Amino acid sequence: MEILYKSTRSNNQPVTASRAILQGLSEDGGLFVPTTIPRFDVSVDQLAHMSYQEVAYEVMKLFLTDFTEEELKHCINSAYDEKFDTKEIAPLVKKDGAYYLELFHGATIAFKDMALSILPHLMTTAARKNNVKNEIVILTATSGDTGKAAMAGFADVPGTKIIVFYPKDGVSPIQEKQMVTQKGDNTYVVAIRGNFDDAQNMVKKIFNDKEMAEELAGAGFQFSSANSINIGRLVPQIAYYVYAYATMCRTGQIEECEKINVVVPTGNFGNILAAYYAKNMGLPIEKLICASNDNKVLYDFFQTGEYNRNRDFILTTSPSMDILISSNLERLIYRLAGGDAMKNKEMMEELVKDGKYEITEEMRQALADFYGNYASEEENRAEIRRVYKDTGYVMDTHTGVASAVYQKYVEQTGDTTKTVIASTASPYKFTRSVMDAVAPEYDALSDFEQVDKLCELSGVAVPRAIEDIRNAKVLHDTVVDADKMPEAVKNILGI
Repeated sequence: MEILYKSTRSNNQPVTASRAILQGLSEDGGLFVPTTIPRFDVSVDQLAHMSYQEVAYEVMKLFLTDFTEEELKHCINSAYDEKFDTKEIAPLVKKDGAYYLELFHGATIAFKDMALSILPHLMTTAARKNNVKNEIVILTATSGDTGKAAMAGFADVPGTKIIVFYPKDGVSPIQEKQMVTQKGDNTYVVAIRGNFDDAQNMVKKIFNDKEMAEELAGAGFQFSSANSINIGRLVPQIAYYVYAYATMCRTGQIEECEKINVVVPTGNFGNILAAYYAKNMGLPIEKLICASNDNKVLYDFFQTGEYNRNRDFILTTSPSMDILISSNLERLIYRLAGGDAMKNKEMMEELVKDGKYEITEEMRQALADFYGNYASEEENRAEIRRVYKDTGYVMDTHTGVASAVYQKYVEQTGDTTKTVIASTASPYKFTRSVMDAVAPEYDALSDFEQVDKLCELSGVAVPRAIEDIRNAKVLHDTVVDADKMPEAVKNILGI
């Protein structure tokens, strides 16, 4: 069955998967969603005996229907190879009564690698399929992880350039060092004075600037996105939830068709939306537990039905979740609205104009799949410390939020359903914050001295991604105001 992609904001003609991946964002500012969510055509028992690459193919072939088997398998095998430090790609670790799905074994030690290692291959294949002659300019705003993972994926890929914007004081020291030392003749990194939402909003404005698009086309360029608004980012993420379930079946942790819960530390809503799509494909997921940090706009939404970004933006130790506009939530809102693009567009326009919108009571009833809660900075720190003291397992600050919220969920509901927690980054990516939780007495050590001490305490080897930047030279040092981002893009492209 052919799956096409339509915009969440209009009833324009649907496009193929490859065209949706190339465009990134619909011309009307909406996000691309599949015309229907396909169901699995293989059994859980069959999936349980497959490698990660094979599971990824079984999931992605259902969504990316204009890619041939050969094209798709080439993309998958090019992505999930020795760049990952484990053959499993996404191992499942049982600790403290839960199953931590470790999504950080790729080149940049964060879950973004799971999708961004394949996106360049999907995009260059899509360009060939659509006879695109222009050079593709990947334009991305990052709250810390997407930027480095996207650059690592696109570095020196022919026919592409990548420009990453990040909030100057809104990422961890390790995240910043990873980005500003990125090699590749086609990679550019720009810090902005402002927060992630400022960067994301301006990227969306640039995408919707028809005049600028024409100017770029005249110079032989066209924009695309590596943010989770790109359907080519979202579809590969579905695969790891399916793989986690298949792993639990294979290892006898659950019976076939037994339901599980999934906990996801959530900022832009893409990662938990992938789990929601997996559930709608037929994966036996009961509750989708959405974990927020002190920027608890999603928690408040699940509590009240009102999405309201009119609040203080809080810098936390889980910076990839420091977001007040969760872009991918729009895909869920569109679905809750019964696929009514005009109704969805109206709410998104209210968000721009008033900073808020409210869903109907009927739409709220359709949110029964979700549970939302949040963990404060102190609760996050305490949870990282507790799990380390009890089990010796060290988690990062985003996984800490998820784990703390899971504890709250169990306390509130008494639900003992087996649960997968998405572990979205290596603790080494946020060493100082993790060490503050597990061994605060070493606070005076430098960042890389703390890395070595964490290695000593945890018994987990320092990832190659950290060793690579230990003495790496800073290659990118541009800083601009958020409103100067279009100008920065033109300067980079020589327009």
